[in-house]
Amino acid sequence: MINDKKVLYSAMQATGVLHIGNYFGALKNWVNLSDEFECFYAVADLHALTIRRDPAELRRSARNVLMMYIAAGLDPEKNCIYYQSSVPAHAELAWIMNCFTYIGELNRMTQFKDKSAKHADNINAGLLTYPVLMACDILLYQADVVPVGIDQKQHLELTRDIAERFNGIYGDVFTIPEAYIGKAGARIMSLADPTKKMSKSDENQNSVVYVLDDKDTVIRKFKRAITDSDSQIIYSEDKPGIMNLIDIYCAATGKAPADVEKEFDGKGYGEFKLAVGETVADALVPVRERYAQLEKDKAYVDGIIKENTEKASYFANKTLRKVQKKVGLPERIK
Repeated sequence: MINDKKVLYSAMQATGVLHIGNYFGALKNWVNLSDEFECFYAVADLHALTIRRDPAELRRSARNVLMMYIAAGLDPEKNCIYYQSSVPAHAELAWIMNCFTYIGELNRMTQFKDKSAKHADNINAGLLTYPVLMACDILLYQADVVPVGIDQKQHLELTRDIAERFNGIYGDVFTIPEAYIGKAGARIMSLADPTKKMSKSDENQNSVVYVLDDKDTVIRKFKRAITDSDSQIIYSEDKPGIMNLIDIYCAATGKAPADVEKEFDGKGYGEFKLAVGETVADALVPVRERYAQLEKDKAYVDGIIKENTEKASYFANKTLRKVQKKVGLPERIK
């Protein structure tokens, strides 16, 4: 706990350009948490290394994601926004905690199975131990709460298991994090296949709406969104395409699905898709404008990175030193 506030930790991978699922599903909600929690938001560039990346592109993507955090409304004075790789304690603690994690636990992780299937030519050790690094990201800052989606619950459970195992041996070293269940972020699906989550890595560019897409591009993608052969705008799991579009419209307007059904009662899919596209495009304008300002102000962004890295390092190193002492590593002579 810092300044009588509980600590909240979250991160996004440092790859690609963020899409509206990242924005409406996570970033918009993060902005509202800084008054309630002491927030640490990392750009997870170490996690990105499990797949071969172009070095220049990875550096560019990491900076883009960090600037997007700020453009979306995260105040770097209230929130600690930093690169994971700039705080060596993440990697140092990960090695120690690898020694307190069982192979059987890692083999059961769904994400390891999924990524191994997708990248059969590069099933590296990092893919297997990825959840340990993720656990250390959280434990370093003694996080009380972690916002998690359905696909991350298994990782948080492992984090809790590792922390409880270590505490059982050495005493109360780590805070045991809880899942943060706040206002549900929109679960936004692909526009081309509404049974799958929207993904930065989707090869079909019409399936993904990026936060930095211009208005014409946003509207064009929504016009091409997959719906069904019916014409009723009803919020139903039997109509995943329309359900997804209603979810997106609700995320952009704050309306409830029932209100959207009434608003578009008797209207066709074409009119609805155009309305969703225009609404989303308008909602993204301030984010794109702020991002463009940040791109031009290198000194300001560099200053934020420096200050926030120092803050993150201070808290991370406090935990790391405690762990090193507990397991018997020599004190570092300054």
